[in-house]
Amino acid sequence: MTNIFRGFGAVFYKEVLHVRRDAATLFFSLVIPLLQMIVLGFAIDTNIRQVNTVVYNADGRRESRELLDRLKNSDTFHIMRYVQDDNALNDAIISGRARVGVKIPVDYSDRLLHHMSAQVLVLIDGSDSSVAGQAINVTTAIGLDESLRRVLQDRLAAFPVDMRPKILFNPDSRSPNFFLPGLTAVLLLNVTTFLTAFSIVREKERGTLEQLFVTPVRPMGLLFGKLLPYLGIGFFELSMILAFMRFVFLVPIHGSVPLLALFSLPYLFVSLSIGILVSSKANTQSEAMQLSFLTFLPSIFFSGYIFPRETMPWIFYALSNFIPATYFINITRGIILRGAGIRHLWFDALALFAMGAVLIIIAARRFHNKVIMA
Repeated sequence: MTNIFRGFGAVFYKEVLHVRRDAATLFFSLVIPLLQMIVLGFAIDTNIRQVNTVVYNADGRRESRELLDRLKNSDTFHIMRYVQDDNALNDAIISGRARVGVKIPVDYSDRLLHHMSAQVLVLIDGSDSSVAGQAINVTTAIGLDESLRRVLQDRLAAFPVDMRPKILFNPDSRSPNFFLPGLTAVLLLNVTTFLTAFSIVREKERGTLEQLFVTPVRPMGLLFGKLLPYLGIGFFELSMILAFMRFVFLVPIHGSVPLLALFSLPYLFVSLSIGILVSSKANTQSEAMQLSFLTFLPSIFFSGYIFPRETMPWIFYALSNFIPATYFINITRGIILRGAGIRHLWFDALALFAMGAVLIIIAARRFHNKVIMA
């Protein structure tokens, strides 16, 4: 009987040699998953803690300070700023710098001292449903506990501390309102990076890129000639996403769409530049795909798209400041949900313009070096 496993040893040995020689595939197959598990295991925390909070304490007396101490000691709220008027309180939430705003009225202490009910307004950014739910639960619990303590101490008939949470921007806590504006950043990064990287690598595999290098076309003309069509595709995709978001998923757009388009421009240049950098390293389309995925995971997990950045360890929180999606997600949620304007989002736009300029210069230099080497 013929041995059906004839040649198994030779083929097995040959394949092992191929795996050993293909160090890049082995690295992506074994090291990258472990690295991702370690990074995500340390960085992601689903418990809502240290939510950025801004306080307008119009009372300023001992009773109001005791209530604020209760909020700080809960480990849910991080009081990052004290303001002196309602406009500053609202601006901090609209700009995204704070997720919660606490307003203690001027007669808070007087009402408690006269055994009357005192109301405390808690403004909560509803664009993040997980943070909003935790903020409501904790503030309500603190108000109830403070009331019970005073009822037992002073033998009152009614609860004196009345915490009044008010959810802004997404009062119904709809999931599409939270996920879709942030998903815009991920989809734009996905399409533009993949298209740019695959286009250049595909030409590299076919040998047509080297033919372009020897033509009279200047390097910058060649680079921007290849980038601008994908920039147009990115803007067309943004238009489709906004249309589906508004008319299919019924997500209200409270801000300026032209402003969103303007602030999308540097983010698209960042994504296109990443695609150029990926193509400069990859020699095949499979390598380009693997390298591109390395940019997607940080944009999903570390940008605040799913998990609040405040819950991350400080080193990962610092690294998230270098992820372009961090700023663009705040821009999309700010304009679409919170109706934010230039004065609220100028820093995020400036950060994206700076990143876009740096990355496009790096990508242009690598592309120029390839032209010279060719």
